[in-house]
Formats: sequence, structure tokens, C-alpha cells
Amino acid sequence: MSREEALAIVETVVDKREDDLVDLRRDLHAHPELSWQETRTTDLVSHSLDEVGWQVTRTGDSGLIADLGDGDGPRVALRADLDALPVNDTTTDPWHSQVTGVAHACGHDVHTTALLGAGLALAEVHAEGRLPGRVRLLFQPAEEVMPGGATRLVELGALDGVNRIFCLHCDPTIDVGQVGLREGPITGAADALAIRLTGSGGHTSRPHLTEDLTFALGKLVTELPAVLSRRLDPRVGVSVVWGRLEAGRALNVIPEVGTLAGTVRMLDAVAWSDMEERIRRHVAEIVAPYGVEAAVDYQRGVPPVVNDAASVALLGRAVDEVLGTAGRAPTTQSLGGEDFAWYLTRVPGAMGRLGTREPGGTTYDIHQGNLRVDERATAIGAKVLATVAVGAA
Repeated sequence: MSREEALAIVETVVDKREDDLVDLRRDLHAHPELSWQETRTTDLVSHSLDEVGWQVTRTGDSGLIADLGDGDGPRVALRADLDALPVNDTTTDPWHSQVTGVAHACGHDVHTTALLGAGLALAEVHAEGRLPGRVRLLFQPAEEVMPGGATRLVELGALDGVNRIFCLHCDPTIDVGQVGLREGPITGAADALAIRLTGSGGHTSRPHLTEDLTFALGKLVTELPAVLSRRLDPRVGVSVVWGRLEAGRALNVIPEVGTLAGTVRMLDAVAWSDMEERIRRHVAEIVAPYGVEAAVDYQRGVPPVVNDAASVALLGRAVDEVLGTAGRAPTTQSLGGEDFAWYLTRVPGAMGRLGTREPGGTTYDIHQGNLRVDERATAIGAKVLATVAVGAA
């Protein structure tokens, strides 16, 4: 079967099922599941793939690996993440989240549905002829936590025999009908940092008789990012941003315990390798004058996603075939973390940014409860993923 015939099948199947895919995406959006709890989502995907001939292997209570194709030819993998975020859905759509405090605020419902759509199309390609190689689908749990589900799937053999891997990630700053492509690093490294200070408290009228950890916390908030900005090459792009600061309850009491937590992000993988040691040293130096004890909990998260040039070329060709050359959108490296990076430390591949913004509409941000997507992105993502699988397998 020629490539053109295979791609025609992909387009026909996805177009025929587009309404069903939109319905599924809305269902997933209404029933979001947190990391490692994506059992309902996994059940839905598993049932749909099993019906059309994929060999499905569950990876635990949530997540699955599915295989299709015969012979010993190249095997290309496609990956989607399943989990939602602990965020309130503030939209008023009929399919808004039915789970209080949980929402698909990063577009993983689109990722899951698009990959399932690609799987349905590829099953038809296989049924009507033969795939040029073999395809593996990875429906991964727990992308939103550290450590993420990618490392678990790798440990379970998800990349065994895989020659190349691809994924798409929703980008609400890019119009629907476009995909952002970039060779080399496209995301940043991301780690989690928590610092707990302890010291003798006391009355705010006598701070000199205490170990004023509230003041020390304040120094950490500003000084740690400042020190790093002067001790590292600016091209590293290190960014320390705090998300939580807790100390005391009364305005006239210096507390004995305080905590500070946030993320450490950077553009450079080399700097990432020794960032933990550097952070620990600088924290100790900053708080030393105040006599407090600092306990640092540093959790290494993910390295940057580094797109292989040949894989970007294959993904770009797929975008051209689905959307035309106007479908390519320029994109830059971000400081966002993505555990897809772990797959790319073992096999070549690429991540593209799937445009979800309605042209002329609102530009939303991910990880926010008001995120809305142009639902045409679901079918586009399905076609692009299936097309790159045909071309790379």
C-alpha cells in the first residue's frame, strides 16, 4: 500500500469519527483524574483500542501500552499523557469538570483523545493493507508530578524496540490549524524545591533574642534567585519562582517553623546536572547570619525536551501533509517542564506544539482553570500523529 493511500485512510477515518472524538474529549474533560488515578480514562482508551485490534497491555491501575503492526521493521512510538491538575474548572461549558478541585487545565484530555483518534486511524490502515513498520502507543499516567510516569513506563519496557518517538502538547498561544516546531531544546529542566527553617521564636518586640526565621525566609525569597543570577552564565536561563510561603499565624509572634516552596527551572541541561548541590550551598550561606536551621528538600524533576533534527523533519512533513506549509508555526524554548524528556534521553524523537487558540479569540494559559481549547485541534492532532507514524514507521 502506498503512503498516499495510507494517508487517505487516516484522513477518512478521522473525519468520519471527528464528532465522536469531540464527544470523548468533552467526556474526559468532565471526568478528570489526578496523577496515578487515571483508571476511568485508561478503561475508555483500552476498550476502544482493543475493539479495533491493538494489542493492549495495562501498565498498572492507570496507563497502557498498545502495539500494532507485524514483522521486524522500525517501530515508532506515539505518546499522550492522561492526568489532570488539582485546579478548579472555572469555565461554564456544559462539559466543565464534575470533580471539585480537579480540571484538565493543561490539555491532556486533548492529548489523550488525539492519540486515540490516531490509533483508530492506524488500525484501519493496518486492516486494509500493512503498516510500513510497527507502531506503539503510550498512554502515560502522571505527567504532572515529580517524578512523572514516563520513568515508570521506561522501566516497564515502553521503549524496547522503539526507534523514534513523537508527541504533541497543546499550546493556547498558537492558532488552531498550526503546529509549533523547533529543533533542539523546546522545554526547560524543572525541579521542585522545598525549604524548612526552624529556630527559636519569640515576641516581635525582641527579635534580637530570637532566631527570626520569618526574616530569614524573606531573605531566601529574594536572595536565592539573585545569587543564582550572578553565579551562573545568563544563558543558562535559571529561574527560581516561589509558589508557597508559610510562617506563623499571629502578627506579634515570631514562629519557630517556616516553609518555602517553589520550582527551579533552567534552559541548560549541563547546569541542571549540578543545580541541587549549588542550591543547597547557597541556601546555607543565605540563612547562616540568622542562626536558623535549614532543611532543603530538592527533588529533581525532568531535563529539557531536546528535539532530534531528523525527527522534527519527519514531524514537519506530517504537518505539511495534514495542514499545508502554513500549518508550521515558529516556537521558542520555554521553561515549562515535560517528562517526555526522559524518552528522548534514550531514543530520538520530537515534541510539537499543537495550536488550540481560536483564531482571533482569547489567548489562555495552561494550568489555569479557565483554559478553553478550539476543539478542531483534536482531529488535527489525531491526523498529524497518525501521519508521522506512517512516515516514520
